[in-house]
Amino acid sequence: VQLQASGGGSVQAGGSLKLTCKPSGIIWSTFRFSRVGWYRQAPGKQRELVADITSGGGINYQDSVKGRFTISRDNAKRMVYLQLNNLEDEDTAIYYCNIDSASGNYWGKGTQVTVSS
Repeated sequence: VQLQASGGGSVQAGGSLKLTCKPSGIIWSTFRFSRVGWYRQAPGKQRELVADITSGGGINYQDSVKGRFTISRDNAKRMVYLQLNNLEDEDTAIYYCNIDSASGNYWGKGTQVTVSS
């Protein structure tokens, strides 16, 4: 299974981006019943959970992004999204997509988000 994250870029504070994660090599049923999430790692810091969504639709957000970021999934297309609004300098990081399934735990290479004020 390979995960391709895209949609990162450089924006000014207050701007928006939409990240997309497209897995390949994963069958529909495995994806459908997996937990999917977005993590990020800023320079000099540990990787941290940004948001995740279970197979049942339960969503969890890191406190610092609540009200600004929205995670979603499209099971039919096997895609995962993260809408980032009202970006802040502290959101600058590499964002990684993760799929936690019965067949394994998978990571993408990440996409860079840079926010400047």
